[in-house]
Amino acid sequence: MADLPRSTYVSLTTFRRTGVPVATPVWAAPDLDSLVVWTRADSGKVKRLRHTAQVTVAPCDVRGRPGSPAVEAQAGFVDRAEWPRALAALRRAYGWRFQAGYVTPRLWTRLRRPGTERHELIRIRPA
Repeated sequence: MADLPRSTYVSLTTFRRTGVPVATPVWAAPDLDSLVVWTRADSGKVKRLRHTAQVTVAPCDVRGRPGSPAVEAQAGFVDRAEWPRALAALRRAYGWRFQAGYVTPRLWTRLRRPGTERHELIRIRPA
């Protein structure tokens, strides 16, 4: 079993129903034996993960150009009870940059649509 990549950005490849891969550069924070990703709940990667948990991850640059071979992995959504721990991992890894990107949308959502959540946390584990 290969270790998951540890870099500022990772290329998360999800798969469409037709099997076509779609790679997206994301921030992914290490959390024990997994990586945690925070993203919009209506994003394409979330929609693709709803029908298949198979993904690949590879370290990459900000534009998504991979730096080494991809690792096969399984992805799933983080339960609400585990959100504080997952968010703490993202804060440790990205500091004020994550906090600024987290607080602003949360405030906007609370003002515009109280009681709703527009984001999702994804946990990625080696296959």
